[in-house]
Amino acid sequence: MKNLLLPFLLLAPLATMAQSGTNSPYSQFGVGTLNDQATGFNKGMNGVAQGFRDGNQVNYANPASYSNVDSLTFIFDVGASLHVTNFNENGTKRNAYNSNFDYAVMGFRAAKGLGISAGILPYSNVGYNYHANGKSVGPNAPDFMTTYNGSGGIRQFYVGAGWQTPLKGLSIGANIAYVWGTLSKSVIETFAETSNSTTNRYYSSTARSYRLDVGLQYEVNIDKKNAVTVGASFTPGHNLGGSADMSQIHTDNSTGIADTTQYSIDKGLFLPTQINAGLTYSYGKKLKVGADYTMQQWGKKQFPDLVQGSYVLADNVLKDRHKVTLGGEFVNNIMSRKYLDRVRVRAGVSYATPYTTINGHDGPKELSASIGFGLPITNAWNNRSILNISAQWCNTSANGFIKENTFRINLGITFNERWFMKWKLD
Repeated sequence: MKNLLLPFLLLAPLATMAQSGTNSPYSQFGVGTLNDQATGFNKGMNGVAQGFRDGNQVNYANPASYSNVDSLTFIFDVGASLHVTNFNENGTKRNAYNSNFDYAVMGFRAAKGLGISAGILPYSNVGYNYHANGKSVGPNAPDFMTTYNGSGGIRQFYVGAGWQTPLKGLSIGANIAYVWGTLSKSVIETFAETSNSTTNRYYSSTARSYRLDVGLQYEVNIDKKNAVTVGASFTPGHNLGGSADMSQIHTDNSTGIADTTQYSIDKGLFLPTQINAGLTYSYGKKLKVGADYTMQQWGKKQFPDLVQGSYVLADNVLKDRHKVTLGGEFVNNIMSRKYLDRVRVRAGVSYATPYTTINGHDGPKELSASIGFGLPITNAWNNRSILNISAQWCNTSANGFIKENTFRINLGITFNERWFMKWKLD
């Protein structure tokens, strides 16, 4: 009983630490910058996951993969990242640095063909602080500066199970998650000289709901070495509870009187319907190559926006998002006594269309690539744990707006312990 309770005791304090950040001005739109939902091993492949089945890794993206968890081990995987982002706007360049706790997941086999997983990871991140200079309309109008600030994000704590069905090669699974978070944003006007009036706006949106993911994987063995796995998962969309609020404070500087207008939209945030599909080819235990496609239906619903001075649910604020990812992993000989033969080499690329709009124009598209390594951790009592290291480059840009180039180092440690081995005494 203690062994089964320990994973949840380990994850509980991490729920308060799951503060994944970003420095991107683009995170002020929609629900923020979307997390790639990947853990250490598939971050090196840029997130490809739908058809991947590895008994020594937790593949959160498709819960059907839990059915392949090694029967003798308990897996605990935790990851963090370091990144630097270069911003380029009209030839002006700036760098920003950040570090994040990314995820903590665990997995074990509860019964024959039945794997269990639980964990915490971010769904989206909001983090920016910048200003823009302007000039008021009219003769002798004073210069002013508008400061934009935002923080927060949406996070999820999930429990899932994957089951290998009696139908040969077919596994199914599901995750159920508690989703919560707060998105805080502000727009503050500051004038170089005394002005007649100022208008400041403060936004706060909350999410308190659930997320359900269902998945399947079907593995076909072509021969003794060649196999193909088809994977798919589905997330139904729904409102995220909470509310989207905005306070607009108009101050008459000649009298000092402030007039505050409050707006509140019940259930303003939502989770989109999401469809994932992928295919993975495996050659023995040496090579795995996969391709994934993801579609998120953001564009079908209204989203809170400032329209003609009022904060309302508006059409065409968000767009459907499409993402394609290619990636793979190679290991020379997983059973070799030579350390380098057991090192896993990974790489991947992806392209994603925007899910937000900016003043009626398309938001930022994303092009990214990664390379990574799975380094075995070998000591006197364990040779199954892995240090996952990957480097990722991501270009985020929208026509006529700022360009971002992010270089990210991802670090993850997969602790793989033989908790369930039955020892035999001679």
